[in-house]
Amino acid sequence: METPAELDVNSVTSLIEHWSSLPLEERKLHFNQLPRTDAEELFLNLAAPDQYELLSELSPLEKRSWIRLLAPDDAADLVQLFPIEQRNEALQLLDEQSRHEVMGLLAYAEDDAGGLMNTRYIRLRPDMTVEEAIRYIRAQARNPIEIIYYAYVLDAGQRLMGIVSFRDLFVAPPNKLIRDMMETELIAVREDMDQEEVSRQFSQHDLLALPVLGETGQMKGIVTVDDIVTVVEEEATEDIQKLGGTQALDAPYLKIGFSEMVRKRGVWLTVLFAGELLTASAMGYFEDEIQKAVVLALFIPLIISSGGNAGSQASTLIIRSLALREIQLRDWWRVLVRELRTGLALGAFLGVIGLLRVVLWPIKDSGYLEHYFLIGSAVAVSLVGVVLWGSISGAMLPFVLHRVGLDPAVASAPFVATLVDVTGLIIYFSTASLFLSGILL
Repeated sequence: METPAELDVNSVTSLIEHWSSLPLEERKLHFNQLPRTDAEELFLNLAAPDQYELLSELSPLEKRSWIRLLAPDDAADLVQLFPIEQRNEALQLLDEQSRHEVMGLLAYAEDDAGGLMNTRYIRLRPDMTVEEAIRYIRAQARNPIEIIYYAYVLDAGQRLMGIVSFRDLFVAPPNKLIRDMMETELIAVREDMDQEEVSRQFSQHDLLALPVLGETGQMKGIVTVDDIVTVVEEEATEDIQKLGGTQALDAPYLKIGFSEMVRKRGVWLTVLFAGELLTASAMGYFEDEIQKAVVLALFIPLIISSGGNAGSQASTLIIRSLALREIQLRDWWRVLVRELRTGLALGAFLGVIGLLRVVLWPIKDSGYLEHYFLIGSAVAVSLVGVVLWGSISGAMLPFVLHRVGLDPAVASAPFVATLVDVTGLIIYFSTASLFLSGILL
């Protein structure tokens, strides 16, 4: 792979921007050629898998100098990438305090708030004066601190009592007690809260950091907005991949091995193919009707694609609305009524277009000319039914999956389209039989 023409190998910003497009050997070459301060800036801005690639072939002494630059939560992400038999060796590269903190973080599930949090934050006592608090903060800030926009007020049992912003602290009278100025209406997350729910808390409250609490209210650490940005990107990527009809990839596209790529995509393709086999069975069931009126076969792609598209639209909208908590399970009835109206309107609109297509632009076969209005009517009514069914199926399937505890994103557009293909054929030929029975059929 050629190096991008716009890449400035001496610019950290340019390297970060083009990092994912560079071959591994070029990444290592550019990294090693940077001055130490620039290399540190680059290293700290890379994702954990990219950091691991750079460190994997270094000596233990060199690894130690880099891994000690990381905050405990970032170090925990990096250590998890080492093979199991090498993780203890990687932990020994950290200083004693960091090693203790990282081991505590590794005890949490990776996608829980406890696995995202940083255990280094500014803490104060409620009986401190503002002047004492500022001096104490200066002393704490000598050590690496994740964020210093807020100070967290803890009691003797390390339970969170309140929060003080630095702005309020700096403008308060020096003799004022922290307990008299702290904010006690707290927004916090539990250590076992799923990372997707944590991201919603950030979105709803527009905060820079959230405290993480244990079962008894003890302060465990903080999750910052920069950590959650990565989570949001990961969750969105996973949902988009599922919507495309594939299993979620565990690594960037170009880093997935051939066999894993085939497995991730092949499972769903096989399921969808098996579903499409039912389409062939449905057409076989109506073989007599197709032989008697071959013209009906010409409109099969029009009918089933319209239903599949309508279902795909509905499923995508509902899956995203469920993910954003814009709708809840209890709203299924309101969604059903809304999709009934929308499906009828869209189906009627497409039905009129389908009728005009058949009547105004007939197929060159004089045997059917006198019945084109009936054929067009069958196509139009079928479009109404198929689009209506597709809209309802696409909207309700995510609710069903969510209700039984499955990821609604599994109800992807290809899955819904395959489901509607089969039922669309049944609706089409059943409608055609009503309109053309005794005439063409």
